[in-house]
Amino acid sequence: MMVDQKKEDCACQEGKVPDKEGRCVMPEVTFSAFVMSLNTSVLFHLGLLEDPATGKKTVDLDLARHGIDTLTLIQQKTKGNLARDEEEMLKDILYDLKIRFVQLAKN
Repeated sequence: MMVDQKKEDCACQEGKVPDKEGRCVMPEVTFSAFVMSLNTSVLFHLGLLEDPATGKKTVDLDLARHGIDTLTLIQQKTKGNLARDEEEMLKDILYDLKIRFVQLAKN
């Protein structure tokens, strides 16, 4: 990644960054992208998203719980250090995941 290239000079679409060859690749590493990645992982382990390789949905409550616990730890360790929108996003995601987990665990 071109670390010294300024964002305003980047020709990539919003949310992507250039690699060494200048190709627009993975999303920029931000706190929100990191949290959304963990959210996606938990949704996958709750069986709400298909495995892209197999097209199948599987449930693994232990891994889902681990992901929720990880997000909870992040929430606790970053308390007072996040922008308001980041804090709200994390709170909302955790609420949603916990509700989904409890509903699934009941069945």
